[in-house]
Amino acid sequence: MPQYFKIGKLAASHGLSGELVLQHSLGKKTSLKGLETIYIEVSKDNLLPYFIQKTSIKSDEEIYIKLEGVDTKETARKLTPREAWMEETDFKKFAAQSAPISLLGYSLMDGENNLGEIIEVIEQPHQVLCTILYKGKEALIPVHEHNLIKMDKKNKKVFVELPEGLLDIYS
Repeated sequence: MPQYFKIGKLAASHGLSGELVLQHSLGKKTSLKGLETIYIEVSKDNLLPYFIQKTSIKSDEEIYIKLEGVDTKETARKLTPREAWMEETDFKKFAAQSAPISLLGYSLMDGENNLGEIIEVIEQPHQVLCTILYKGKEALIPVHEHNLIKMDKKNKKVFVELPEGLLDIYS
């Protein structure tokens, strides 16, 4: 079963023919050229595939996207604001290596302890929040210049030094 990564959201409709504005956090300007399918979250943990007819760059973090079967402004509006997802293989092609979102799928390590896999990345002005499943609960772990020890891209691990007691609130 393929793994899916959240890349952003469908923020607005554009024009009268059903185009949408996709706000993404892929870390680089892209038109998603060659991408055939994008997945849209219709309800919690329920993704529907949509085939892409055409795309064009709006800005560094936004793309105009035309989806098959979405031909009116009204139909496009029903898809906003919804989360947009990509399969792992496509994600690896389009995400910048230096973008925080590229940490998805990495293991978050506190010393030798594997805290869990990073399942979501939330970018904030002074830090990145990584969501992991810790003891069955979602835990938000801040990653910034003061607690990041190193990144091991080869083994897909992020080493951090967590403040004492941070994980206690999730136990």
